[in-house]
This record gives sequence, C-alpha cells and structure tokens, in this order.
Amino acid sequence: MSNTETRAEVHECPTDVGHDPHEIQRIEPKNVQLGPDDALKVRRTLPSLRRSFVGAWCFADHYGPEHGVCMDVPPHPHTGLQTVSWLFEGEIEHRDSGGVHAMVRPGELNLMTSGYGIAHSEVSTPERDLLHGVQLWVALPEADRDLIREFQHHVPEPVDADGVRVKVLTGTLAGAASPVHTQTPLLGAEVVIDPGVTWEVEVDAGHEHGVLVDTGVVDFDDVRLDRSVLGVRDAGLGHLRLTNPTDAPARLMLLGGEPFDEGIVMWWNFIGRSHEDIVRMRQEWNDAPDDRFGRVAGYRGPTQRLAAPPLPADLKLKRRFRRGRQ
Repeated sequence: MSNTETRAEVHECPTDVGHDPHEIQRIEPKNVQLGPDDALKVRRTLPSLRRSFVGAWCFADHYGPEHGVCMDVPPHPHTGLQTVSWLFEGEIEHRDSGGVHAMVRPGELNLMTSGYGIAHSEVSTPERDLLHGVQLWVALPEADRDLIREFQHHVPEPVDADGVRVKVLTGTLAGAASPVHTQTPLLGAEVVIDPGVTWEVEVDAGHEHGVLVDTGVVDFDDVRLDRSVLGVRDAGLGHLRLTNPTDAPARLMLLGGEPFDEGIVMWWNFIGRSHEDIVRMRQEWNDAPDDRFGRVAGYRGPTQRLAAPPLPADLKLKRRFRRGRQ
C-alpha cells in the first residue's frame, strides 16, 4: 500500500539509547488519513518519534475493520524496500510493473520487492465490502537496495499449540518455517491466543521483537497492550511470553529481526540514503516514471498515476537509524 498523504511528514527522530531486553517499549499508534475524508484511515506505529525499526521492519499500518470504504490507489512508486501485505478480512487486487496481477486475500502473504524501482496499484474488490489488515514495509540493506523487482506469494499453514494458532509469514517460529526469502533475517507471524492462555515460545536471542495487537488484549512480558499498540523488546533474550488475560480470543502480529543499523532516509514511498537520493527519485517518478519504475498494465481507475507530493520547503531530509541517531 502507498503512503497516499498529500503532505508527507518529515520525522526527525531524537537520539535514543539502548533498552534492557527485559524492558518493553510501548508505542501508541498515530491516526493517519490516507487521502480525502472518505479514504481509508490507518493506525501507524512505525516509524515513530520513539523508534524507527524493529529489525528491518520500518513501517507498520494497521487498518479496519472498515465497512463501505473503498481502497483505490492508482499506480505509485516504491524504492529500496519490500512491502508485506496481510489481510484479516477483505480482498485487494494488486497489479505491478513487473507484470504481476494478484489478489491479496486473508491468510495469504504477498511480499513485493521494489529494489531499484517498482510501480503498483491496489484496489479493493466490490465483492468484499470490508477491509481489515496490516501493511508492513521492510528496509533493504545498502548492498541490496537496487535489486530487480520481484513478487512472492505464500499461504502459510496454521500451527496449533495448546490454545495458540500461528501462521508464519517470514522466518521460523514454533517449529514452522516460511519459504519466503528476505534480504535480512526477519520474523513475521500472525498469532491468535485463546482466552486465559499464556504462551511461551523460543525465539532468536539476536533479534529485536515487536508485538502489534489486532484484536483483544495481550500482555507482553507483563506489559499490557491493546488494539493497535506496538510493544517492542530489544535483542538479548531467547524466549517470548505472551498472555491473553481476557475471556475472548486475541490476535496479534509478531515482528522480529536482526537489528538494522544502517541509516536510511524514508519519505513518502521512497527509501534512500540521502536527501539527494529522495530528490532524484521524486523527480524521476514525476517527470519520467516509466524509465525507472515501469508501467502498470490493466489499472482502470480515473487517475493513471499518483504524483509524488512536494518536498518540504527549506528542509533537508536526514538519515534515521534504528535508535533515532542522525
């Protein structure tokens, strides 16, 4: 999904210090309107002023359930990242300049690699008058940021474990492994916990981990998280403890990965390494989009291309790091 804000914000992240891995950082969501008044509303936890990454996960939007809201995002660009689309309810039609035409459906992972440049469109289908899911971005490391565009599709088999059901999107968890390849070690999973259940699971001690709650309430190592709140723990421990303290099921997204220490500049739908990178990408998209990003075939909306908004006047974009260093 595109960041369709017409006045894309710039975040200057303050310097942060490392956290004890026993400490859970609790990040409240920011409400963002993606376009006009009738457009989709999302709850964004990454990036935030308090944290830029969980592993290489650098962007997290949680949306829905929304009835009667149509997603119709014209062709728009991405660079230097991978998008991870995961639906709980609804259906979205995806087309991209790599020639891929695919449907995004509940429980099915679609991972798109932009690399040097890609364009794609997203349109919710009229047969499913409901949207509910997450949109996640992964920053590509410097050595791989100019990869050729690619699309991966995977339907994970659910794993049942004593009142817990797990679908592994990327990486390994609870004895399940995803075949989806990523450029940095990553964990992504949907987890449903039955009422009153505490789940303790082994994880990679070298990874940071984040818990983003979709429905219900979850205690992450005794820190309470409710809907759309992200709890993050730094690397250093080889297990997670998650508890559902309520009498209804709780669903969450579990994100993890090796700490990503490269500085990036992320603005609108571009990831670069400098202000000049972003200026060049914006100009290339607005002036000659087909040269770098390719053409999206088959999109039938009224606007054939989503223009990049103006850059902030008299402000140079700064690199941001895992802990907000500049």
